[in-house]
Amino acid sequence: MKRILYIGNKLEKWGRTPTAVDTIPDLLKTEGLEIVSISTFQNKFLRLLEMCLYCLFGNYQKLLIDTYSTQNFIYAKFCGSIARFRGKDYYFILHGGNLSNRLRSSGNYVTNLFQTATKLVAPSKYLYQQFDQLGYENLICIPNAIPIQNYNFKHRIHTFPKLLWIRSFQELYNPKLAIQVLEKLSVLYPESELCMVGPDKDGSLEELKKYVKKNDLKVSFPGKLSKPDLISLSEDYCIFLNTSNVDNTPVSVMEAMALGLPVVSTNVGGMPYLIQNELTGLLAPPNDARAMTDACVKLISEPEFSAQLAKNARIEVENFDWDRVKHQWLDLLS
Repeated sequence: MKRILYIGNKLEKWGRTPTAVDTIPDLLKTEGLEIVSISTFQNKFLRLLEMCLYCLFGNYQKLLIDTYSTQNFIYAKFCGSIARFRGKDYYFILHGGNLSNRLRSSGNYVTNLFQTATKLVAPSKYLYQQFDQLGYENLICIPNAIPIQNYNFKHRIHTFPKLLWIRSFQELYNPKLAIQVLEKLSVLYPESELCMVGPDKDGSLEELKKYVKKNDLKVSFPGKLSKPDLISLSEDYCIFLNTSNVDNTPVSVMEAMALGLPVVSTNVGGMPYLIQNELTGLLAPPNDARAMTDACVKLISEPEFSAQLAKNARIEVENFDWDRVKHQWLDLLS
């Protein structure tokens, strides 16, 4: 089997939310692939330097590159260029609901770099269609995956106003919307509470804590938790909120669906490709606290509907089990 190099922000050990580079390489190793993943440097310059040096001098035949629309787009461009210069197979793994817009404004060189990649791997039908509309022909859709056996489905007879939110605290994910939903829900259900799990990425967490304290809201902030602790914590909650302004097919939502938590999400990016409204979850317009609150009220006041929604979601997310998805990765890299 040819040696594979996987490039990405491997920062979980520094308290950051795990990304594809933290999970996919380990899963592929269990299937017998020889794969090295980098980089773990916190400093962005050192991280970019290590990535480029590995791409330039490393012993590999295939290069996988996590590709985002943010500043991380720079390392994808550099590493892809080096791999093409060395005559290696290189694959851009597409992430983020805004990536296609970044490509539109990146010029002819970057467009050509993506067109000549061995494959562009889209983890959702949404991103696949976005890049298909841009005229890219080297596309393949391999969905995000979770080991479904690790997520025990909990049947909830009653849906209480206990909300769970899991994401990095970042403006892109609009965490304040979850608190606004709690405020409105508390008018109807004074016992309402919200748990917001995740690391602070842009400094917004402290502002939210001040707001919660000032307004005496029932919100807990346990920080970043391990996967087993997250799964255990989910047992105590009844509704999962996804409040993003831009999104693809987040693993956190897939995990909630697997655990039996009915999902209320903003209707952005790839979410309607993952969730069918009123069948496997409820979708609301972005940044609309009233619509999201109304969706929560519907789940609380109609427990049978809520339970059926959760059952349907579990069936849907089983299509993303690693034991199913892994064959697409093995075919791609064989």
